[in-house]
Amino acid sequence: MSYIGATNSLVDVAGLSVGCAEDHGALTGVTAIVPDGRVVCAVDVRGGGPGTRETDALAAENLVDAVDAVVLAGGSVYGLAAADGVAALMGAEGRGYGLVDLPGVPKSPVIPAAILYDLANGGDKAWGQAPPYNALGRAAYVARSKGVPLGNAGAGLGAKAGALKGGQGSASIVTADGFTIAALACVNAFGSTTMPGSRAFWAHPFEIDGEFGGVRPDGVHAFDIEDWDGAKANPAPRENTTIACVAVDGDLTPAECKRIAQMASAGLARAIRPVFAPFDGDVVFALATAAKPVAEPRAFAIARFGALAADCLARAVARGIYAATSVGAHKAWRDL
Repeated sequence: MSYIGATNSLVDVAGLSVGCAEDHGALTGVTAIVPDGRVVCAVDVRGGGPGTRETDALAAENLVDAVDAVVLAGGSVYGLAAADGVAALMGAEGRGYGLVDLPGVPKSPVIPAAILYDLANGGDKAWGQAPPYNALGRAAYVARSKGVPLGNAGAGLGAKAGALKGGQGSASIVTADGFTIAALACVNAFGSTTMPGSRAFWAHPFEIDGEFGGVRPDGVHAFDIEDWDGAKANPAPRENTTIACVAVDGDLTPAECKRIAQMASAGLARAIRPVFAPFDGDVVFALATAAKPVAEPRAFAIARFGALAADCLARAVARGIYAATSVGAHKAWRDL
């Protein structure tokens, strides 16, 4: 029988650490996902307005078949600089990709990244020529640990999910045969994570042990199919995004990891309505740490891992909103 991992978070996948850093004055932050060693990575981009770095390098036909870290950041295009900060520290440690070892030639850390737009969500963003993201990336890397803070943390600090305060969430599952699958999401969606006229999360069918409040819709709950109650109004490009990372401890190929990322994106559709809109920047990374061999037939294992990754991602979205606290005019779910 499957069960929740020890921390119910991404770091239940052995070999992964997560670091978070926040600038509470600017109301923004960064989340760094750092494996112990290089790991296979793939990405699925579904939103119509994504902001990313190094995603082309992840294609299965390209040279680099593993990454050194994944960075999720607030700050729109400014936030992509967070990966520069992480790269500087990792490079100084001698970590990264090198086709051949040459004396005096530093390795190149491969660090895909995705950003969400929190520029209009409050905080002092008048940083002029000195955005804080390089420093936040460095701080997140240094702060990495075997724990994942939820709610107003990391890239979720300045997030807003529909009409509610957004946040960072995470969830995990351990299968009966010992594989661990987990997800982390920073939710800044245009769509609503709750059902119209209800405190119940769209993800409620996937909840385990009351992990996000145990609220269920009433038995006769119904709504107009075009009722977007709880969503944001007047959407603009890149202002609405859920950026996420799922992970499995199996020994997957880049192509198999890509399928996991694609299947995992279904978790966003289960937890947010509407999703993948033209003005969303939804991006899901997938990591495979190769701690456990995957038995034949592998296709069945990939289908299973992808389905569980989608479930974990739906749960992670709801857990992020459930854990968030109100900031200014952005009311949290818990204060409804």
